Parts: sequence; structure tokens; C-alpha cells
Amino acid sequence: MSPSLGVVVPAYRPDVARLRSYVEDVATTLEPDEVVVELDAPEPGVPEQLADLPGRVETVPYRRGKGAAVTGGFESLSTDVLAFADADGSTPADALAEVVDPVRDGDADLGVGSRRHPDAEVLSHQTFARRFLGDGFAWLAGRLLSVSLFDYQCGAKAIDADAWEEVRAHLYEPGFAWDVELVAVAGALDLRVTEVPIVWEDRPGSTVSPVRDSVALLRALLSARHRAKRLRDDRLHTAIASRREEPTALVERDR
Repeated sequence: MSPSLGVVVPAYRPDVARLRSYVEDVATTLEPDEVVVELDAPEPGVPEQLADLPGRVETVPYRRGKGAAVTGGFESLSTDVLAFADADGSTPADALAEVVDPVRDGDADLGVGSRRHPDAEVLSHQTFARRFLGDGFAWLAGRLLSVSLFDYQCGAKAIDADAWEEVRAHLYEPGFAWDVELVAVAGALDLRVTEVPIVWEDRPGSTVSPVRDSVALLRALLSARHRAKRLRDDRLHTAIASRREEPTALVERDR
């Protein structure tokens, strides 16, 4: 019997037609047991427009951030495999299925979609500034974390439910930095991480600011490295943590 699958789609002020089309494609292609759209700060009338989607729509009246939205969605699932994909549909449903496959087959605990893998197919590129900053971040993350990947930030990942139970209490980043924190924690806990080259297409209208969010990502990368080192009982990082106030994990915060 094939492991059950749940898919979360985090959305903040989405293009409604694009989101509808993408969720329908995901439902048809992957045939998941559960689909959850985590909708933050929707404009009036949008939840009603999405009421007939093949899944459920969970609405929050404020912006939580991508990481908090995905975490909330994962916590609501009861499936064997948990996956998420960004609402803009930049990762086609077929490509998301390829990210899910190694986890569903038991070959990986965490599947990570990759736009920067040499075997990835990029149909349309980001702006030069976003590519430059993204490539620089990936290079730096590969040297600071125990898991070396071409791409840490691609919005398509899948994780085994048992692995999620291991990592969930160690995730703190509510925004876009959640992706790299997830990978860092998975590596620190010796989970099997598989990078999957995907077909990917840049979508205009991203809510990511290349400069502002790059600074935030750098800070989050250093924090993720610190937490990963602490999980491995690194003496220096354990000592540093003992002098700081312990933050609240996402799973312990109010939705």
C-alpha cells in the first residue's frame, strides 16, 4: 500500500486564478489524500472564491510568513508524507511529484526540489539580481551547513511524517528562511536528505525583496547553523545557547 500524502500550499495575497489552477493540477497529478491551502491575510471575497477547491482552505486574517504557514499546514495533516509547494505554481505538479517520490519510496527522509541543480530545467529565469543573490546564498549555505546542496530555497519539499516529528520542535523561522532551517536541522539529526532537480519557471509578482530578504536570510542561516551545531552537542554553540533566552518554536505558537 502506497504511503498517504498530504500537500500544503502556503499563500499570501495570491493570484486567485493561478492558485486555483495549480491546486487542481496538484490534486490531479499527485492524487494526494489531503490538500491544504494556508491562506494568509486574504482580500475580501477570496476565501469564497476558493471554497470549491479540491482540498480545504485554512484562512488566517494576518500574515504569518511562509514558514509559519507551512508548519501550520503540516501540523494539521495526518498523512505518511508531508509536502509543500509555493502558491505561484513555479514548480509544476509533475516536478513536485518527483520531489515527493524518493520520500514516498522510502529512499529519503527529506526531498528538496532544486532549481540550481545541473540537471534542473529552468523555463524562465529570475532577474539577474535575484539570481546573483540566490547563487551567493546557496554557495555560503553549502559551506556553513552539514548538508551540501545546490539549492536550499526552492519552494518544493517533501518530508516523511516520522522525520517531521523529529524536526518540528527545532524550527523557529516564520518566513522564507524556514526552508534553510529545515535542511539544517534535518542534517544535524542525520536524516537522509535528497536533492531532486526539477522543472521550474519563475513567476512575476514575488513577495520576496532581493535586498531586504537576503539580509534576513543571512541572519537566519547563521541562526540555523548555530541550532544545528547545538543539536550535535557542539560545546561552543551549547555554551552560547545557555547565555541566550530560548526562543519559541513555531509549533508552540498560536496559529
